[in-house]
Amino acid sequence: MVMLIVVFAWLVFGRYVLNQTPTWVEQLALVLVVWITFLGAGAGIHDDTHLGVSFIREAMPPPIRHVLRIVCEVVVAGFGLVMLIACTELVQFGWSTRIPMLNVPEGVRTLAAAIAGALIFLFATARAVELIAGGVHPDEPVAAISSERSS
Repeated sequence: MVMLIVVFAWLVFGRYVLNQTPTWVEQLALVLVVWITFLGAGAGIHDDTHLGVSFIREAMPPPIRHVLRIVCEVVVAGFGLVMLIACTELVQFGWSTRIPMLNVPEGVRTLAAAIAGALIFLFATARAVELIAGGVHPDEPVAAISSERSS
């Protein structure tokens, strides 16, 4: 995020002080936003702060809630695995093409998505295994699971 601020500060300085707009700023900003977004998604799965609709699951009796939590984590892990595989193919496909103005491989854009897919898969799988192994009581709210893990 700091690098994004520095890049845009350089854009403003170049445009209004030097009277020469740096043309590479837009491309670099797009790459940085992609990286911030996808790595943030992986962190959101780790901290269990991602967007989710859990009110139906949490309204269920404890045994059903526990099973639904496991099912949700397995589905998220599956999504992460599919994302990892598909984005790895995109990285390989785009690696020979260069991003204009930056002269770096196009695959750099999708590399963030592949890494995020791996992180999502790992974090969701770990949580599913923890739930299956009985490390979390079914009555315990989801937020308590995340706070225990981070301490």
